[in-house]
Amino acid sequence: MRVLGINALFHDPAAALVIDGHTVAAAEEERFSRRKHGKRPVPFAAWEMPEHAARWCLAQAGLRPQDLDAVAYSFDPTLARPADTMGLDDPWDHLRLAYAREAPGFLHTVLPGLDPDIVRFVPHHMAHAASSAFGAPGADSSSVLVLDGRGERTSHLAARRVGAHLEPLYGQELPHSLGLVYEELTEHLGFLRSSDEFKVMALASHGRPRMLGELRRYVHATGDGGFRAAGVPWHELCPPRRPDEAWTQDHADVAASAQACLEETLLDLARWLHGHTHDEVLTLAGGVALNCVANSRIAREGPFGAVWVQPAAGDAGTALGGALLLSAERGAAPDPMPGAALGRGWSDAELEARLKTAAVPYERPDDVAETVAEALADNAIVAWFQGRSEYGPRALGHRSLLAHPGHAGNLERLNDVKGREQFRPVAPMVLAERAPDLFDGPLPSPYMLFVHDVAPEWRERIPAVVHVDGTARIQTVDATTEPLVARMLAAFERRTDLPVVVNTSLNTAGRPMVDDPRDALECFGSAPVDLLAIGPFVVRRADFFAARRDEAAASAGQSSYRQGSYEPTAGADDAAALADDAAPPDWAAHGPARYPTPDHQGGSR
Repeated sequence: MRVLGINALFHDPAAALVIDGHTVAAAEEERFSRRKHGKRPVPFAAWEMPEHAARWCLAQAGLRPQDLDAVAYSFDPTLARPADTMGLDDPWDHLRLAYAREAPGFLHTVLPGLDPDIVRFVPHHMAHAASSAFGAPGADSSSVLVLDGRGERTSHLAARRVGAHLEPLYGQELPHSLGLVYEELTEHLGFLRSSDEFKVMALASHGRPRMLGELRRYVHATGDGGFRAAGVPWHELCPPRRPDEAWTQDHADVAASAQACLEETLLDLARWLHGHTHDEVLTLAGGVALNCVANSRIAREGPFGAVWVQPAAGDAGTALGGALLLSAERGAAPDPMPGAALGRGWSDAELEARLKTAAVPYERPDDVAETVAEALADNAIVAWFQGRSEYGPRALGHRSLLAHPGHAGNLERLNDVKGREQFRPVAPMVLAERAPDLFDGPLPSPYMLFVHDVAPEWRERIPAVVHVDGTARIQTVDATTEPLVARMLAAFERRTDLPVVVNTSLNTAGRPMVDDPRDALECFGSAPVDLLAIGPFVVRRADFFAARRDEAAASAGQSSYRQGSYEPTAGADDAAALADDAAPPDWAAHGPARYPTPDHQGGSR
């Protein structure tokens, strides 16, 4: 049974391939098109298909479109109603629905040879639920909670998985939507709606929930499995913020109030669901499930013994969920997700060929993990490009920026590198067996979807990864599934006595995460990163710019390149000046001098 899953209608278009219940490949279109989130969630873009992701998924398995048994499209237009009858202000929604109805034809166009008759419409929230319920490891019986902005006519689904069967229990009708309320606040605070909701979550840690009582009037659970969430008068709570304005305490306080209100409502929904299923395990999906602060509160205070969150919880994950659901319905029992590393990867030979084509100086050390650990201990920033890319919004040790956690200035430094707001935190990665010594929260946490309290005795030792509220959104690393990352972490700890490395996504603001080698080289060349570790190879920024200086001087006719450094010949004033123009900024070339290695217990190299 070969099923291709497609998410296309709203945002985060993606494709996933499931063969006989096993997830073979999954990727988001943004990684190919280099457009953040693939497209904006407007009706005029609803026709766009994740054609590059779909073609890659098929190629990964050596399949042609005509070899597929079914295609799952994660929206069913027959279940939708006109937007105005659902209380939504979306005058062009009818265009979106028209495009959805024509999806089989669009897919036939972008995947020649595909039979449009094998395309099946899968209800949006059932696709979300299947991605989590069937994707979770060791959970043949579980409860499922889905929350996002909207589907066909609902914004929420409570369901239960028993074996290969997924039973819906309750769906909250629109216009009530926790996701849409959070989106409205995102826009009110001057961020990009349907994109920057995580910034509101980060900003909330800087505020006090002093408006919680007022918000409860508009957002609360109803006790029957549903909730009310609509009509919040944000302008009455605090002034709007323009994107170019600094945020104020009022902005942080309204974010904190909305975050607390969201958490309370989710807890009530989880308790209602548990009262009907009495399951041990809760799985979460939908864009709201990317709120790691709320997830942690559900895990800490909720009635379930374990909580698992789909790593591609947003709409991209419905491509996988739709494929898993059709597979289950057709008798192919779905296997749990093999992990999040489901995207593109390259062989060592392919990577070396790309480096040669780019004409960059590179080397192949005996062990890239040791070389990177040495650079990190010396307070370098490292671009880490290894294995297959991640499915979902989190960098999980395959497309990451790494740094030393022991110097508080590295938070500002990384936010400068990425060109993003300074209130944004960065995350720690830590070996799974070491995590309980430093962090209190749901463990293991391999997908960076929970927050953990940092042990007081460690907060001063790893300040770069400690958020203003004393928490960290950690990623635990299992040496059996991530041996290279585990070796790097162990090597770093030998040098520094710190079992943690800073991990943030390998991209700059407004751009998708780096996916292929060209993306990695472009990011490395345009951002002040000291070392690129790409497969078994490394590219050093100092060597890269030394080579550029030599080329610049040579083009002026007066150069001498001795043992890796440019030395102008006597009287070569013009060539030296040209070489200086090609040099990197002093702070980029000499990061460790500006950001000295901290003198913590155990020392550092």
